[in-house]
Amino acid sequence: MAKSKELIYKGHPLRRMDNLIYFGSMADKYIVMLQILSTKKVKDLDVADRVAVQLQLTDPDLKSRDRVVKKTEKDGLYPAMDVAVAWLDRALSQK
Repeated sequence: MAKSKELIYKGHPLRRMDNLIYFGSMADKYIVMLQILSTKKVKDLDVADRVAVQLQLTDPDLKSRDRVVKKTEKDGLYPAMDVAVAWLDRALSQK
């Protein structure tokens, strides 16, 4: 059986579905959802311009709006990923 290649960034899985990027594992207590709100053209590529970042609980019993612990908006994917890594690492390190 062939293993699927999973993208890992700074020790956490990273999955993309259209304009949503999920950072972290659903098996953990928290994940980060990044939503690309707008893009701009750089040569022939669409590059993320504005990105919403949300630290969320993975508890399936909570309503989606009750899962959100923190949220912010950043200009660009790199600043958004910096926030995502910091928030997820801090949240998962708490006892």
